[in-house]
Amino acid sequence: MPVKLLSETLINQIAAGEVIERPASAAKELIENAIDAGATRIEIATAGGGKSLMRITDNGSGMNAADLELAVRRHCTSKIDVHLDDIRTLGFRGEALPSIGSVARLTITSRQQGASEGYEVSVVGGKTSPVKPAAANPGTVVEVRDIFFATPARLKFLKTEKAEAGAITEVVKRMAIAFPKVRFVLSGPDRSTLELPATGDDHLARMAQILGAEFKDNAIEIDAAREDVTLTGFAGVPTFNRGNSGHQYMFVNGRPVQDKLLLSAIRGAYAETIPSGRYPIAVLSIGLDPALVDVNVHPAKSDVRFRDPGLVRGLIVGAIRQALAREGDRAATTGASGLLRAFRPEAPGGYQPSYPQPGQLEGASPSPSSGFGGGWSASRYASAPSQPWSAATSPSRPFQQGFAERQTGFDTMTTPSARAERFDAPAVADEPIRHRLGAARAQLHENYIVAQTENGLVIVDQHAAHERLVFEAMRKALDADRLPSQVLLIPEIIDLAEEDCDRLMVHADALDRLGLAIERFGPGAIAVRETPAMLGEVDASDLIRDLADEVAEWNTAGGLKGRLEHVAATMACHGSVRSGRRLKPEEMNALLREMEATPGSGQCNHGRPTYIELKLTDIERLFGRS
Repeated sequence: MPVKLLSETLINQIAAGEVIERPASAAKELIENAIDAGATRIEIATAGGGKSLMRITDNGSGMNAADLELAVRRHCTSKIDVHLDDIRTLGFRGEALPSIGSVARLTITSRQQGASEGYEVSVVGGKTSPVKPAAANPGTVVEVRDIFFATPARLKFLKTEKAEAGAITEVVKRMAIAFPKVRFVLSGPDRSTLELPATGDDHLARMAQILGAEFKDNAIEIDAAREDVTLTGFAGVPTFNRGNSGHQYMFVNGRPVQDKLLLSAIRGAYAETIPSGRYPIAVLSIGLDPALVDVNVHPAKSDVRFRDPGLVRGLIVGAIRQALAREGDRAATTGASGLLRAFRPEAPGGYQPSYPQPGQLEGASPSPSSGFGGGWSASRYASAPSQPWSAATSPSRPFQQGFAERQTGFDTMTTPSARAERFDAPAVADEPIRHRLGAARAQLHENYIVAQTENGLVIVDQHAAHERLVFEAMRKALDADRLPSQVLLIPEIIDLAEEDCDRLMVHADALDRLGLAIERFGPGAIAVRETPAMLGEVDASDLIRDLADEVAEWNTAGGLKGRLEHVAATMACHGSVRSGRRLKPEEMNALLREMEATPGSGQCNHGRPTYIELKLTDIERLFGRS
């Protein structure tokens, strides 16, 4: 069979199979082009999930006739010249537009800033029409219709219109987070309009637009550097998590990526702090010299390769763990929100309060629409109060002096100690309510500690909290000295590939500190002489093979430490204060103080929250007083 040169249309269709996988892929490429052109406003309109129509309008620099003619030709680009090691733009391959034009009906209308007229070019199924003058605003409009009409096999395997529309929405969200100075508008007959106004340099405000307003209250700022690599962004507290990894956004030099090395680093940073099947929320941006990262790994440019992947992974894991330690016992604010929702009338099975209208307590007659029945809804108190809680202005402030005394004979001016003596109750006035977790006031059902703070109360799960404290103490011991090991009477010999043996021996010293002593035993075998005592009876062969696989994939040997920490977590669970144990006030307060000083104490080893905080404003909303 003779060798022949393929046609330009067929070459572009082959390239489209890699670059344009679905309508969302085309949207990503076109939005990247708009951002590279300096656009500050990008509008995306779709129909049929992007299958029948996708229109991207921007106010960027625009193109002249000569630029348009070259833009739809393969490997024509304005973004690189000679080298691939200094890429500072989102696009650079010069494949997107000709690939789209080879499988769809593509029309590009553009006008340069300051030009008197615009131009238009069309590509239908790989056939390009001549460039012609056209009426246009400054900027560029790219219209893609009937995507994959020229390749019916690819069209057949697209998902439903709703799924494809959702994929485009996700692309827009990722680009919006990366570029908060750009205004994005996503609209069309197949979706409700999504408008994301520009937030300038306020990256957290843009993140709140995408991830919800609660993210601002539950985010920890990340700002770290190691050698020539910087890491910035925000990570959610462990108890603020989701059911999938779709809320983890990673950027490398401003480019949105979905790299398994980075996702693995996030997972490792939150180890033992999040329940199985739950995922943290994080928005992280890595900055480094373009020569130290290869973005030309895949035509879609979603994967990258770092020159030193171990450095990048270590930076992410270390920075997140340091930030979590800095925040100490902080837990998610959503715990209180969930509790409040449970008491709202609209909540399934929730409490159904019924309160009188203002004025009815003075004897006013209840009307059919505003009486003691269903005319009043506690949901109107769901919004936050306009000002912080104050004892002087609170609707539930104490009665005026003399009123309570006349009614009950109780002197409201009596000192706390005198009142305590009168009711045979311990005095609590001098207890440290100014601490973050306040002063213990009671223990309910021998498991829940109720503490009073300056502006609210805290409910603590004593078993979960102490479990975390014990685990952190054991984890600290893991990092301090060499762990105890048990010597094998007969060293176990494990046969491995020679390259696996080489990689394992690089980490031999680190493994030895964890109690695993290994030696080289010939070119293709490892001898195990000691194993960690904490693991008890262990299958050394499986352990070594698992470590070899991990080192081959990630160039780290953290799996052994992960196993040890899992054992430590189990031991901590069995060695902590059990539910049903009655604690003295001193013990409860000591537990609260230790929680305040221990990193990660806001959640137990299984990722569940250890305490819930209610502000006085929240409590007053429950009683309809705010």
